[in-house]
Amino acid sequence: MIASKDLLGLCPLSAEEIEEILSLGLEFKKALKRGEKNRSELAGKSVVILFYENSTRTRTSFELAAKFLGAHVVNISVATSSVRKGETLVDTGKTLDAMKNDFIVIRHPAGGAPRLLAKTVKAHVINAGDGMNEHPTQALLDFLTMKEHFGSLGGLKVAILGDIRHSRVAKSNLYGLKKLGARVSMYAPRTLMPAGIDDMGAEICRSREEALADADVVMGLRIQLERQHAGNFPSLGEYAKYYGVNADVLKFAKPGALIMHPGPVNRGVELTSALIDGDTSRIEEQVLSGVAVRMAVLTLLNKEVV
Repeated sequence: MIASKDLLGLCPLSAEEIEEILSLGLEFKKALKRGEKNRSELAGKSVVILFYENSTRTRTSFELAAKFLGAHVVNISVATSSVRKGETLVDTGKTLDAMKNDFIVIRHPAGGAPRLLAKTVKAHVINAGDGMNEHPTQALLDFLTMKEHFGSLGGLKVAILGDIRHSRVAKSNLYGLKKLGARVSMYAPRTLMPAGIDDMGAEICRSREEALADADVVMGLRIQLERQHAGNFPSLGEYAKYYGVNADVLKFAKPGALIMHPGPVNRGVELTSALIDGDTSRIEEQVLSGVAVRMAVLTLLNKEVV
């Protein structure tokens, strides 16, 4: 059971809470693979999906997770909502609360927006990504994918390469992986490496080879050009040459190291197509893990805290 009313990030969660989410997520994933998609854990409940940023995977994943659990789902298009008329997030939250909604899944470009909303409403709030802060359910689905393969995350080395500075995924992964006993190595251009992330437990590396050395998992992160307002590297081609992961560089990782990416992937930039489509790639598997772990989060938040 999750002690809090909301899931706003992995930083506040205990290792035990994360493990409970993953255990239930594994059960749901096995059921989904058996074709079992008609459940009743959220029967009679309503889930509002409130996204202020574009999304395909996360939005669809949450919507399917809620529907598979028997909930009523409402998608709000911010572009055609009262937000366009100047309505504040707090007022939007109060309006949704007055309609007796049970869950609000929010993605917002401003860090801290889900926390502000959670203080405003009685509904359970789930952070689906806030600015450059956190993306907790993405990290949880990454953990679920690793746990399914390795059995445990304790002692694993996870190498994360890419646009770490702008990545909420990297931060949530780091928080959770450290709590679960994994090592996290990171490599990126200096301009894409946030100051102080080593104080959070990351091992900052000087080369791709050092980052990948004996890694069990290699995770690429998308170059987020939409969040960058200055030239952080000369070109995508140069980034791919010196910072991307290809078969030659992957040799430094453990044999059979898993290839992961939160998507969407810039093919040939963060990872080559050969790795994306290779036997050890788990990128497509992560997508199903996303539905399962979000089902687990919704179910556990729905339980009353005693």
